Amino acid sequence: MDDSSALARLDLRIADCRACPRLVEWREEVARTKRAAFADWTYWGRPVPGFGPADARLLIVGLAPAAHGANRTGRMFTGDRSGDVLYQALYDVGLASQPTSVSADDGLELYGVRITAPVHCAPPANKPTPGERDTCRAWLVQELKLLRPTLRAAVVLGAFGWQAALPAFADAGWSVPRPRPAFAHGTRVALGELDLFGCFHVSQRNTFTGRLTAEMLREVLRTAARAAGLPAAGTEPQGRHT
Repeated sequence: MDDSSALARLDLRIADCRACPRLVEWREEVARTKRAAFADWTYWGRPVPGFGPADARLLIVGLAPAAHGANRTGRMFTGDRSGDVLYQALYDVGLASQPTSVSADDGLELYGVRITAPVHCAPPANKPTPGERDTCRAWLVQELKLLRPTLRAAVVLGAFGWQAALPAFADAGWSVPRPRPAFAHGTRVALGELDLFGCFHVSQRNTFTGRLTAEMLREVLRTAARAAGLPAAGTEPQGRHT
């Protein structure tokens, strides 16, 4: 079995997970009641697997699916404002085929990049518990092991993701420094042959207040892409090219 088939099988297993009762109840309740703006949607309402090629050289690690975003569409960072920011930035630096992500069948492709999360179910108030994070870690570890042959860099969005990702990378066989490095925007840590980057999360709280600007995000993605051996666009967003 090649890595692509193995990863596809893992994604199917993740989508069937019911390990955390609180998260199962919440994701399914949201899928039943819906948001008025999405009343005509059939919500995904299940764990959301990673998105992107099995031979990715760069991994982006988020937090968890949004209740009316990925929990609705079934694809990471798709259908919410955080995803709007992230996919626009990926497009700007040449890592995505289009700047928008509205549904799982909208034709979006990622170039050498995969997106995942340490928690695969939408949590109440966007806050998984430490126990839920730890329960879900086994999925991330398995995903990392399958990606390891080609993976050369990872961008972790936010402190929660950072705290969840470091032990997962260690369990998957990378050398994580001790004491474990603290999260900071723009930090760069070498885990053997892989470079790990910290970036503020693309949450509305960060992007609306200017704590994370579009250029700050593009700069982290460009630097990580180059560390991964991927071509990255310059400082001018693609959407503004003439």
